[in-house]
Amino acid sequence: MKNRTKVINPLPFSTYYITIMTIAAIGLITTIYLSISHYRVYTDIEYESFCAITKAINCDTVSQSPYSIMFNIPVAIWGLIGYIFITILLSIAWKYRSKGMYVWPTIILLSFIYSIGSIILAIISSKIIKSYCIMCIVTYGVNFALVYFSLLIFNRFGKCGIFNGLIGDVKYFIKNMFVVTLFTVLSITFLIIIANIIPHYWRIENDSYLRDLPNGITADGHPWIGATTPQLTIMEYTDYQCFQCKKMHYYIRQIVAKYPDKIRLIHRHFPMDSVYNPLVKEPYHQGSGKLSLLAIFATIHGKFWQMNDFLFSSQQSKKTIDIKSIADEIGLNPKELFAATQNAYLRRMLNADILTGIKLGVRGTPGYTVDGKLFLGTLPSEMFSNLEGVSP
Repeated sequence: MKNRTKVINPLPFSTYYITIMTIAAIGLITTIYLSISHYRVYTDIEYESFCAITKAINCDTVSQSPYSIMFNIPVAIWGLIGYIFITILLSIAWKYRSKGMYVWPTIILLSFIYSIGSIILAIISSKIIKSYCIMCIVTYGVNFALVYFSLLIFNRFGKCGIFNGLIGDVKYFIKNMFVVTLFTVLSITFLIIIANIIPHYWRIENDSYLRDLPNGITADGHPWIGATTPQLTIMEYTDYQCFQCKKMHYYIRQIVAKYPDKIRLIHRHFPMDSVYNPLVKEPYHQGSGKLSLLAIFATIHGKFWQMNDFLFSSQQSKKTIDIKSIADEIGLNPKELFAATQNAYLRRMLNADILTGIKLGVRGTPGYTVDGKLFLGTLPSEMFSNLEGVSP
C-alpha cells in the first residue's frame, strides 16, 4: 500500500484576520462596559454591576480600589484606548497582508505588553484587593488571545522571524515618519485632554453639608443631626472602611441639607472588623473597629460629626491608624484619643451598637432603619418624595 500523506490546506488569511478583529472588538466592548460601570459605581447610589456576586468575585470592589485609576485616568479607559490603537494597527495590517506582513510584529509586541499588564493587574486583584472582576478577567483573556493569534498569523503568512519583522516595522514607520509623528502627537494630545477633561468623579469630596445644622445626642447616647422635630428619622449603621458607606455618607448629607427641618439622621456603628463584629469570621476591614472607637470618643467630646466626616473623607484603609494626624485635625488630645482605642467602656458602647444592628437584621454595611423597616446598601429615592411632593 502506498503511504498517502494528507495535505492540510491552511485557512485563508481573511479567516484569521476576522478572528483577531473579533477578539479586539470583544476587548473594545468589554472596556466600554468597564468604563461606564466604573463611573456609575462612584456616581449612582443605587448602582450594582451584574458581576457583584460575592466578596471574592465583585467588579464593584475592584472599581472602588485606588488601583482602578492610573495617572488620573481610569484603568478601564486606558484599556479602551489600547484596544482602539490595536484596532487601528489591525486595519493598517490588512492593507499589507500580501506585501511583507508589515505591522504584525508590532501588534505581537503590544499584545505581549498588554498581557504583562494583565498579569500585574491580576496579582493586584489577588494579593491586594482580594477580589476579582469578571469583566477584567475577560480582558486578560482577550490580551492573551491577541498574542496567540497575532503570532499564529505572522508565523503562517510572514516570511521572516519576529525580530527581523520588528526591524522591518521600524523601517516602515520611518518611511512613513510624517504620519507616525502626526499620529503620536495626536495621541499624546488626546491623552492630555482626556486626563484634564474627565471629571474626577472618583474623588468623593466632603462639601461640609452639615456644618451649621442642629445636632445633639439621643436619650440613649447616639449622635443625631438635622431636624429637631423630624418627619422622617433615619438610623444608619456604617463602617469607616466601607466604600458604599462613604458614598451614602455624602448622599444622605445632601438630603439632610435639603430638608433640614424634616429629616433627622442618627448614627450607629457597625464595623465589619472580625476583631469586633461576631458576624465576620475572617480578617476584613481590619482597623475599622478602632476607627469607630475614635468616633465614639469624639461623640463624648461633642465632635462626632467632625470626626465622622474626616474618617469618611480620608477613608482609612490601612491597618495602622495615624492617631496624631486625626487628633490634630479634629482638635482632640492625641494621648487621650490613643487611649480611646483601648477603653473598655467605649468598647461596650460599640458592642451595643453592633449587637443592636445584628438583632435588626443588619448583615453588612451600610444598613438603615426607617420606621422600623430595614434597608441594606442604599435608601430608595422615593422615600423622600413625600417631603416636598417630588423626589430630591
